Amino acid sequence: MITSINKEAYPNTLIVILGEDNGRSEFEEKSDVTRVTDKDGNLIGYNFFNVNEVLDYDKLPNGEVRLNDDELKALNKKLEEVGFEGNLEYGKPTLVYGYVKTCEPHPDSDHLHVTTVDVGGEEHQIVCGAPNIAQGQKVVVALPGTLMPNGQQIWPGSLRGVDSYGMICSARELGLSHAPQKRGIMVVPDNFEVGAEFEPTKCDELIASGEITL
Repeated sequence: MITSINKEAYPNTLIVILGEDNGRSEFEEKSDVTRVTDKDGNLIGYNFFNVNEVLDYDKLPNGEVRLNDDELKALNKKLEEVGFEGNLEYGKPTLVYGYVKTCEPHPDSDHLHVTTVDVGGEEHQIVCGAPNIAQGQKVVVALPGTLMPNGQQIWPGSLRGVDSYGMICSARELGLSHAPQKRGIMVVPDNFEVGAEFEPTKCDELIASGEITL
């Protein structure tokens, strides 16, 4: 679940994204809530208008919003009041540490690689174009459902005909202030726990101290 606010473009509106928009969307409005479904009728999100009547809008950040329990409860109460069935629920972390188990050349590219990445109890195929990607690394993985700092949403896709489930991230893509200004994914120390949630402050401090070099 991605929750975000753009106070300049869409003031007083909370956008909740539950799935990828894979075509023409359908909209159903009830009071200050719009339910969004894809072309197959699958629920992919809600727009909460006049959200200041539900949440403390002034305290919400501009960008991604990490809801607390009370805020999530208030949104679900609003859905019930206007007549939409179902509850919003917290999802698992989508920015996590992963271990690159395999790394092979892409069959139709001279710079892409096809990797198998363990993200803690799950393994996913991810296509990566970073020049420093290699087997045996620990990396930061953006799984489907991630909202990146630049506003990019991560969903399953394919690169040059090969399926890719997420993205292996560079420090710049993660928005870290001490990110090196050169191409390459960020390789984290071997003692980082596979599957654990990405810690931006910790990683940025390690870059600044030289313990993470790319």
